[in-house]
Amino acid sequence: MTDRTSLLFQAAALCLTYPDEELYERLPLVRAAAPELAPFVDHAEATAPQDLAAHYVQVFDFKNRHSLYLTWWRDGDTRRRGMSLVEMKEIYREHGLEFTGEELPDYLPAVLEFSAQAGPFLLEEHRSGVELLRLALTEHGTPYATVLSAVCGALPGASPKDRAAALALARSGPPREEVGLEPFATLPLLVKEHAP
Repeated sequence: MTDRTSLLFQAAALCLTYPDEELYERLPLVRAAAPELAPFVDHAEATAPQDLAAHYVQVFDFKNRHSLYLTWWRDGDTRRRGMSLVEMKEIYREHGLEFTGEELPDYLPAVLEFSAQAGPFLLEEHRSGVELLRLALTEHGTPYATVLSAVCGALPGASPKDRAAALALARSGPPREEVGLEPFATLPLLVKEHAP
């Protein structure tokens, strides 16, 4: 993975979190680090912070079809998802990272931060979900779609052209063991260094 791709993932992670003062302060850095995100940066700079925050909530908080939680796209709200979340948390630990905050380990901004450090293998594993989100955001007409398009464009291979192709990609994923899944607790998020 190139340094440029790493910067893109880190900048995209910032763009996909709830827009706050920190986002607005870092927009010039986002533009410089990841020119692919310029359309989103242009929109954010031209939009009042409270309006962008209201748009973010409307796009991401009220519709599962715009879920930023990658395992939801593959597993839905099932016990299978619990095992997927546990497995993902273990992957972070294996790479010396832990979570802070209140999010789950499949939260796309956290996965992007992790990918910026460890490589895009989690994004590739959950590519169908990322692509389905990209298509849903594009259909919705939100500037956040440009962020997902840039992320998908940095992954190997071509993006699916439509929802049917993305769903076919989802069905072709690796087989999963589903016997003996235990209930899971809510896992906290954002990535930080883990002391061994």
